[in-house]
Amino acid sequence: MKKNIARSLAIAAMATMALASCNKQQPQNDTTEKTSTATTSAKIAYIEVDSIMSQYQFCKDYSLILQKKGQNIQNTLAGKQQQLQAAAAKFQQDVQQNKYTQQQAEAINASLQKQSQDLQALNQRLSSEFQTETDNYNKALRDSLQHYLAVYNKDKKYGLILSKAGDNILYADKSYDITKEVIAGLNKAYKPSKATTANKKEKK
Repeated sequence: MKKNIARSLAIAAMATMALASCNKQQPQNDTTEKTSTATTSAKIAYIEVDSIMSQYQFCKDYSLILQKKGQNIQNTLAGKQQQLQAAAAKFQQDVQQNKYTQQQAEAINASLQKQSQDLQALNQRLSSEFQTETDNYNKALRDSLQHYLAVYNKDKKYGLILSKAGDNILYADKSYDITKEVIAGLNKAYKPSKATTANKKEKK
């Protein structure tokens, strides 16, 4: 489980977003001609995803939480795997030294197989829990951005706000870049949860 899994998933989630809020306020019975004119003259802006991920405090806080959880999972699974391997090695050694009856050996072997199956089940459960938490983080990130941009755009009146990640936008004039302004607004509005506050205290 890599440390950057949360970041990569969040980038993938954000890269698919194209937020349009200005057009939502237009009446549904506009004519085709009016719609075409509005679309042609609509203001467009974009936000750099990498900057959001590295400078938005929400992303930094929850990335640390997910990294810590991922590392704990790795440590837990690695410890149990080592214990199982040590038990299996000792069992093989004891069998070679004829320390068990056939019935005892079969019982111990069955126990080791059961422990191996339990470890696989634990791996699947912890991985599923981690994936769910990562999905919740991505959803919270999308909701945070969409909520802020809806408020932000009441005055700005952009017809389209795009997310720019890597080369998904082949060319964009820097005059359309509102990243710094949005990040400043996001950080000002951000209120850390109890979980993030507790995690920061543990890091100190």
